Amino acid sequence: MATSADAILDGLDEAQRAAAMAVDGPVRIVAVAGAGKTRTVTRRIAYACASGAWDPARTLAVTFSVKAAAEMRVRLSKLGVGEAVTAATFHSAALHQLLRVWDEVCETPFPHITDDQRGLVAKAFARISELQPQESDLRDIHAEINWAKVSLIAPDDYPRVCAALHRRPPAGMEPDRFVEVYRAYETVKTSQGEIDFNDILLIACHLLDGFPEVGAAIRSSIRWLTVDEYQDVSPLQHRLMRLWLGDNRNVCVVGDPAQTIYSFAGASSYDLLGFADEFAPLSADINLAVDYRSTPQIVRCANRVLGASPNRADYLKLDSGRRDGVRISRTVYGTDADEAAGVAAAIARLAARGVAPQDCAVLTRLNAQQQVVCAALRREGLRFRVRRDAGWQRSALDDGQAGRQAMLETLGVSGDDAGVTVSTIHAAKGLEFKHVFLIGCSEGLLPYGSPAPGDLLEEERRLMYVGITRAEDSLHLSYARGKDGAAAMQRSASRFLV
Repeated sequence: MATSADAILDGLDEAQRAAAMAVDGPVRIVAVAGAGKTRTVTRRIAYACASGAWDPARTLAVTFSVKAAAEMRVRLSKLGVGEAVTAATFHSAALHQLLRVWDEVCETPFPHITDDQRGLVAKAFARISELQPQESDLRDIHAEINWAKVSLIAPDDYPRVCAALHRRPPAGMEPDRFVEVYRAYETVKTSQGEIDFNDILLIACHLLDGFPEVGAAIRSSIRWLTVDEYQDVSPLQHRLMRLWLGDNRNVCVVGDPAQTIYSFAGASSYDLLGFADEFAPLSADINLAVDYRSTPQIVRCANRVLGASPNRADYLKLDSGRRDGVRISRTVYGTDADEAAGVAAAIARLAARGVAPQDCAVLTRLNAQQQVVCAALRREGLRFRVRRDAGWQRSALDDGQAGRQAMLETLGVSGDDAGVTVSTIHAAKGLEFKHVFLIGCSEGLLPYGSPAPGDLLEEERRLMYVGITRAEDSLHLSYARGKDGAAAMQRSASRFLV
């Protein structure tokens, strides 16, 4: 190793150091936004390898996006681990395992991974109905099929789950009708010799569970497992993790219940919160509660949002590791166009004072909010890049090109980030910016749909928290009273900020 074990721990605070040195047995690390989570996790892996406690070749770290995996690999390389440790997404890790053992369990070639799940849904719908579905209906059906698969809900069980959870199937369908589409989707996919994104994990689970020799070979290559962003794990990913482990207890999970913002896609903080019971006794259970990213003003705002939650006992209270900063601005505009123009003008003023445009971000709840913002930035002569909710699955499978782009962004040599970032909050998760403009902070937009107290509202609250904690130096909150001057549609401030 190029770096000594002791040197790897340099610069860590007391809690981070304790986490990095806890290298045996089940470990849980709960890390708030800006707590240096990735830094701590990669130091822990590098320390364990450098000290001889772990074999790098049998060490696996999994996370949820290609970009996060690329950042892990870059940091581990700088710490002297190099290419020995595998840092990948769940899906990339499982796919590589399948490709290694496929010839041992199947005589046919490995199926093609479809890149057109929406098209498969359209073909499935056409099999059971002569009606032409709306594009939005296809999107919602596609999302529901994915939710069912990652939640380990078979078609036969779907109606019963809907009844128990009071879940409404997409596109106005009855549960039995959705099941017909679900079954047709699987039939069409199989007939074309294809598998979808989630089939990668399902097949991996099947091989690990049903083929003892193959399962033993895969498990023997994973002696030390780290799972990042554990608050986002789905039942399917949790099952794969348990099958990877078998009787092995050398697992570390890292996450933040307050950053669970993908419940609609099957993610749940249940396993993170219940880890101490599931893997008792733990070797270490460590909280990283100091936010080194954001000013005290921003941290207080984030704490107020979480503090009003009925689930606040599940969330850590943040402490700021920075000196006092500037006051958070709150602005009310007349229309959405006025809000976009005001934000663009504020960013232009920052740029005139020497602030780099790439240090600024405009965060939205919806993709639809971005067009008017981009137009306003264009009028100010500001370059920008757009990050949209394109489906979180696309960011979890390294198809080569995605991996290279993620590595370039991690190294800071990508040419695409030379302007203001316009992003949904979902797409900004894991990112940080010196100056953040969080727009649309009104009832109906954030929280979206003004949900009644319950799970939907709490998901929106966590989304607001994630948006706020992307900011380092300044945070600007705003909303517009009306849409394009429509007097009949008057908005009020988000309950999260009142």
